[in-house]
Amino acid sequence: MSCYFRHMKDVLDELGIEVTEENKKEIDRLLHGLAEVGYKNCSPAWQAIKAQIKGGEASREAFLARLRAALQSR
Repeated sequence: MSCYFRHMKDVLDELGIEVTEENKKEIDRLLHGLAEVGYKNCSPAWQAIKAQIKGGEASREAFLARLRAALQSR
């Protein structure tokens, strides 16, 4: 599992996302895309995601909306 998933449990739970062996790679790729960081660059991806989800309520809600939309369009 990606190094930052454990830190995002509250976000993933809020969106009703259960990370499984079958979907974790796809979710990881989506998160890297939202973070605009190349796939498998874990630390930079987490830094970008963390800045969005901990950067204030508006930033968090915008990120959640983008993640929700990305997941629905997969």
